[in-house]
Amino acid sequence: MDLPIKNMVCTRCIKVVGQVLQELLIPFERVELGKAVLQQPLTAQQQQQLEKRLKQEGFDIVEDAKAATVERIKNLVIDLVYNKDLEEQNENLSVYLSRQLHKDYSTLSQLFSTLENTTIEQFFILQKIERVKEMLVYDGLSLSEIAWKMGYSSVAHLSNQFKKITGFTPGSFKKVKEHKRKPIDEIG
Repeated sequence: MDLPIKNMVCTRCIKVVGQVLQELLIPFERVELGKAVLQQPLTAQQQQQLEKRLKQEGFDIVEDAKAATVERIKNLVIDLVYNKDLEEQNENLSVYLSRQLHKDYSTLSQLFSTLENTTIEQFFILQKIERVKEMLVYDGLSLSEIAWKMGYSSVAHLSNQFKKITGFTPGSFKKVKEHKRKPIDEIG
């Protein structure tokens, strides 16, 4: 049984949800970004206990199928930006999401826009810019290496998009002492 979980955005989240399930003695097969695969349906008491513990950790169980699809889109985008090589991505975002979710992209796009008040593309761009900020501050890569790694066609394209979103050029952002980064689950 798949249990969609909101706000799971990283490997640490997967670990925490797994620990909560173990703590509550709820048998599960695996935990992935955005969901836990349980071995059996939850009892009403287990559901209540799990909801309470997950809320304490900053997660929510997603009850609505449409909201679960939007969470899955977010998790796929985040996984793509943070864990995949965008420079090697041979398909565009719409094809990737359609293939992963087995749904027409226009349906996914309309659903996402309705529930999130932004487009999938804008969400993707914001995630990429947040990752670029991280790389500027911590990775020691050149701007051209970052642009290539993040799948931008040129340094100029990255720089223009970065300035449009943050108000800074990548170079001036790197020099700022207090870097204003956002937690992944608050982007978008």
